[in-house]
Amino acid sequence: MAARGGGDSDGVGGGAGRALPPHSPSGAVLQTVEMHTGGEPLRIIPRLEAAERAAAAGLSLLSLRREVAARHDHVRRALMHEPRGHAGMYGAVVVRGGAAAEGAHLAALFLHCAGYSAMCGHAVMALGRFALDYGLVPEPTRPETAVRLRCPCGPVTAFVPWDGNRSGNPVRFHSVPAFAAATDLAIDVPGHGKVVVDIGYGGTFYAFLSAEQLGLDVHSSKTRDLVSAASAVTEAVKKQFKLHHPESEDLAFLYGTILTDGKDAFSEEPTTNICVFADEQVDRSPTGSGVTARIALQYHKGLIQLEQSRTFQSSTTGSLFTGKAVKETKFGNYKAVIVEVSGEAFYTGTATFTVEEEDPLKHGFFLK
Repeated sequence: MAARGGGDSDGVGGGAGRALPPHSPSGAVLQTVEMHTGGEPLRIIPRLEAAERAAAAGLSLLSLRREVAARHDHVRRALMHEPRGHAGMYGAVVVRGGAAAEGAHLAALFLHCAGYSAMCGHAVMALGRFALDYGLVPEPTRPETAVRLRCPCGPVTAFVPWDGNRSGNPVRFHSVPAFAAATDLAIDVPGHGKVVVDIGYGGTFYAFLSAEQLGLDVHSSKTRDLVSAASAVTEAVKKQFKLHHPESEDLAFLYGTILTDGKDAFSEEPTTNICVFADEQVDRSPTGSGVTARIALQYHKGLIQLEQSRTFQSSTTGSLFTGKAVKETKFGNYKAVIVEVSGEAFYTGTATFTVEEEDPLKHGFFLK
């Protein structure tokens, strides 16, 4: 496929010798790198000048997240929403330098259709590859390079295969401290009655329960039914249980609900789940931060041991991540673990997006 026009040798005709329009865009031009991890998209914005200026002024990453949300949210909407994005789009703004990226090769702001996340495992794996291939790591090592990333929830490290010329797969990362926030919590869900959920933290908080409790099956039920039920659980938990984060109340929010096949006891066989987060957005991958939180819960319950690896499968695409607890730690008053998650991230292209000032839908629209 041609990236720009150059005569009519492709049989389309017209515009001989001219670049494809638009030739003089009237507004912003946004360049991105497109990737996916386990089917979940990642639209990477390598540079956002407004974010770089704010980072240079000394803002922490959490403060930068608030600043971008308050003053530059049109960028997120333009790139996540239609017509440039879709209801399942996900993105990351790369931030270099300043307090926001202190001690790391890069920092990242995570974007989705409803706002901004605190952690994203599939994005960390993709950004690990991107950082190496874009030259953000000064002296990469073979056969694997440790890429230090700062996320809104804290520092994480991605371990990326490197052959001296390009990055490869699989990519693994070590999480922030992950812990069980609540177990066997009874929640009244309108339309479904009482259910029992666990709440785990893997850089962000999720509610977990078997789909069977809702009369559903993660393998065979319609996605629409799974989404509706998971969203109902999320709203019920928000109303009936108060979350606490050891370091920042900015991070004390329930990101979504993960419905599982109920196979929490250790097994060599994959366990399947579906993650519904933000405003009924469906993760196409097994969910990196969700795997982190689920491993923390399983370890807390004594169902797995350190270095025991489990495989997690997405019910939407069949893609696989692996996860294991690698180290015990403390996080505030919580007994926590560092979790290693592994998966495969791939490039799908690059894009140049135009925002024409006279376009009444220039900042996008959201259609669920």
